[in-house]
Amino acid sequence: MDELARYYRRWADVESAGLSRTYFEWAHGVADDPEVLALIAPLPTKKRQPNLVFAASRAAGAPVGAYRPWRDWLVAHWDETLPIILSRRTQTNEAGRCATLLPVLSALPGPLALIEVGASAGLCLHPDRYSYRYETEHGIVERHPADGPSEVVLECAIPAAQVPDRLPEIAWRAGIDLDPVDPTDPAQAEWLELLVWPEHEHRRRRLRAATRVAALHPAPIVAGDLRERLPELVAGVPGGLTVVVFHSAVMIYLDQAGRDAFRDLVTSLPVRWVMNEAPLLYPDWADRHGLDVTDGRFVLALDGEPVARTGPHGQSYEPIGG
Repeated sequence: MDELARYYRRWADVESAGLSRTYFEWAHGVADDPEVLALIAPLPTKKRQPNLVFAASRAAGAPVGAYRPWRDWLVAHWDETLPIILSRRTQTNEAGRCATLLPVLSALPGPLALIEVGASAGLCLHPDRYSYRYETEHGIVERHPADGPSEVVLECAIPAAQVPDRLPEIAWRAGIDLDPVDPTDPAQAEWLELLVWPEHEHRRRRLRAATRVAALHPAPIVAGDLRERLPELVAGVPGGLTVVVFHSAVMIYLDQAGRDAFRDLVTSLPVRWVMNEAPLLYPDWADRHGLDVTDGRFVLALDGEPVARTGPHGQSYEPIGG
């Protein structure tokens, strides 16, 4: 119970502080509420995640607002919320992260073959089909697909020197997920929306637009464990392409042994490896680069070497060392 309370308190202070007042209050409230902690504690470890519990409660009809009305509803309706928690996953598919992946992807020699592990609905497999609005110290810089502006516009604060000068040429794309999401299925799309934090209406609008893009240009998402399915996907890429394996906010769902096994696998394959993950998962990064692991930002790394700190929803990009 004490460990679970610390987990929710840390999630509030690191993950949701300054981003969602509602979830910040809920997570702190849970941390100080023995009755609610007692409901959550028997769940499997991966099902105790605040975002999963909160989204499941909203799916079941919980009120969004102050902590007390929400917790009273949750206690009274736990039997309706529990099956949703157990049957769903936190498959937040944040297309906004493409804005922070783009500086690395655009610098790689193309054409590219993209393979996303933990792809959900595959919304991050279409960085060449989105428009970008980069806010720099010298003003706004926009980048658009070759066929014109997209209805999906991703905004990101970034130093002018880091703005990519082009969108990557992507000739092939596919993904892997334990439970792929069909962007054309209204029920599955609704769950993705519920995973967006309550105050983030701009992200919900962006999600709907990106879902329409993915539905128009479906990329194959194979079901299965990323460590088992990755070699066959890499082997199936046509010749002459730079194969890029990438992931964002996925490694948290593996234990340390699983992360080590995936690293050993991906570095044994003929691919470039782009990862966008929480620095707490890789303490050697923090030690070598003096990174603040408490500010909620991710680390973007190429082939295992950190290159930038990034906003978790793609809202910012800060190069490491400059």
